[in-house]
Amino acid sequence: MQYQETRDKSAELLRTVIGFMGQHDAAFNPTTYSVWYEYAAGLNARLNQALDQLKLTEPRLGDASIQRLYREHIAGVDDKTMDRISRDFQQVMNNVVDSVQRTGDQAGAFGAGLHDLNTALQQTDNPAALHDHLQLALQRSQAMQDSAAALKAQVDASRAEIQRLRADLDRAREEVFVDSLTRVLNRKGLDHRLEQLLRQPLTAHPSHGLVMVDIDHFKRINDEHGHLVGDQVLAGMGELLRKVVNDPAHLVARYGGEEFAIVLPHAGLEATAAVAERVRATAKAMKLRKRNTQDVVLSVTVSAGAAALQHGESANDWIARADAALYRSKASGRDRVSLAA
Repeated sequence: MQYQETRDKSAELLRTVIGFMGQHDAAFNPTTYSVWYEYAAGLNARLNQALDQLKLTEPRLGDASIQRLYREHIAGVDDKTMDRISRDFQQVMNNVVDSVQRTGDQAGAFGAGLHDLNTALQQTDNPAALHDHLQLALQRSQAMQDSAAALKAQVDASRAEIQRLRADLDRAREEVFVDSLTRVLNRKGLDHRLEQLLRQPLTAHPSHGLVMVDIDHFKRINDEHGHLVGDQVLAGMGELLRKVVNDPAHLVARYGGEEFAIVLPHAGLEATAAVAERVRATAKAMKLRKRNTQDVVLSVTVSAGAAALQHGESANDWIARADAALYRSKASGRDRVSLAA
């Protein structure tokens, strides 16, 4: 979604959005602002329908509901759009400051003019008839200046918060793409990053590498030790992959269940296979121990398949080839790495 509203229109929407936010319990943050902005602007029919339906059962929407609406109906847009939201939010806040400053200047000029007029009237032969009215006008002018000054001070104090709000927006965006258990990218995050990667022209050799990794006999782990232990294994695998694949340019994701994906931009098949082998060897050395006795509860092995991106290949086809190599590893006895054709 690209936001095309003009500066005046976005300022008008700001007033509407703040009104909506004030009627509900969710925190005033960029995520909440984004939800109500799209709602007020009528940009997202599915969001509007879901939000209107939710208000029937929850008249005052809280943080959890707003976060859910954001995840389901806004998150996942491209980085350019999210950056645009952040810039718009900052620009609107700056516009408010400018507007308040102008209001204060106008109020000051208005008060000075009334004061001069009052002085002139006092020097006339018969000022009594208008004097009380002018005094009241001066009081109102002073109140206007005081109110505008207070609002300006409040908004000025909020300027330092704008950068924090932008950081919150970035974190909210990233959290949508992170698996809560393993703390690596989730499937949605992987799809998003692969789309970005494959959108770039492939002009250099080597191309890009992909490793699909699966924990061996994971169902047996759950059956014999319980799902809590299974979750520990998954969390441990996420930590292991983050440590082994420590290049910031590389991506690690939980593809689904006990299967993980590693994306290595600008890596050939040999380098990709080397990473896969390092993951396999490190996983084999991982032991799950009891906390009180340090006795080994279980050991873990993984199987992997590695594939280099072919020219013109889609993300789905690339993953399918790496997956086929992975299942060759499974069929050949597990705890090994196979290369895609």
